[in-house]
Amino acid sequence: MPPKRTRSARIYRDTPRNLARLAAALRRGELVAVPTETVYGLAANALDAVACGKIFTAKGRPASDPLIVHIGHWRELAAVAVPNDAALRLAQEFWPGPLTIVLPKRPAVPGIVSAGLDSVAVRLPSHPLFRRLQRLAGIPLAAPSANPFGYVSPTTAQHVRDGLGKQIAHILDGGPTTIGLESTIVDLRDPRHPRLLRPGAVTRAQLAQALGCAVADGTKRKTVEHAAQLAPGMLSRHYSPRTPVELHAPLAPVRARLSGPDEAWLFFAQPRDVAGKNIFALSEHGDLRAAAKRLFGILRQLDDAGYTRIHAELAPGGGLADAINDRLRRAASRR
Repeated sequence: MPPKRTRSARIYRDTPRNLARLAAALRRGELVAVPTETVYGLAANALDAVACGKIFTAKGRPASDPLIVHIGHWRELAAVAVPNDAALRLAQEFWPGPLTIVLPKRPAVPGIVSAGLDSVAVRLPSHPLFRRLQRLAGIPLAAPSANPFGYVSPTTAQHVRDGLGKQIAHILDGGPTTIGLESTIVDLRDPRHPRLLRPGAVTRAQLAQALGCAVADGTKRKTVEHAAQLAPGMLSRHYSPRTPVELHAPLAPVRARLSGPDEAWLFFAQPRDVAGKNIFALSEHGDLRAAAKRLFGILRQLDDAGYTRIHAELAPGGGLADAINDRLRRAASRR
């Protein structure tokens, strides 16, 4: 980790003057934490290897874990990657939005961004403030989640400051994120055999419908932890609080064994038959979107509360539930 700054990062409000200042900082090769619709990202000029190296240093991120390149319009895709018809179909269907596409990369993208591989992960965010800042900067932005590597992702500007406030100087406040989970990632290097690498708000079923073919589930493939990864979010342990997490599917059978107040119990929906100061829920009535939006915030809250263990109930069903459960499983991994 770099030497800590003596002053904590400044949180900037959304003003024309602040956006111009932060855009200039990005062009100079500095880091700026930025809001997106998924989670807050730690942005740098994606075409500047030195600037991108600062991301890895600030986060304590291994060089084997690549970055996502964020562009301002789908027509800019060809500048950083080699698109194909399938990628353009998904771009027109889901961009701007929470979908990342892995494609062969252009030489302009430095190797540090892609973990030395010949591919690159690209997306076009929908957050209006992010898009305004990027238009002012005039460059593609590499931006992984703005938190210490492996920890719970940030969904507010204050989360960023809590984790990286002594490592970076600039945080743009765009309010709480609207989705709360990182983007879906699909591998389209071979458009005949698309693979889902990370589930998110764009589901595998939606991808298959848009492409007109089956999309393989690549999320359960065993990962070689220290090898170069094809995309971020594929390591077995990720999004993890310091407090051990134990998963239950469903949690109902263990309700009778609720232990003392030193352990937290995180239900998917608010339970009617259990109450207590250590009882929490991701949603009031079992709404998947509400649960996804609250997941990282409530994991941070429980981690800071001093519990010895977090018992978490997996979300029922598929679709967005797959994304929620993917994050919970990686949070609970001890590897």
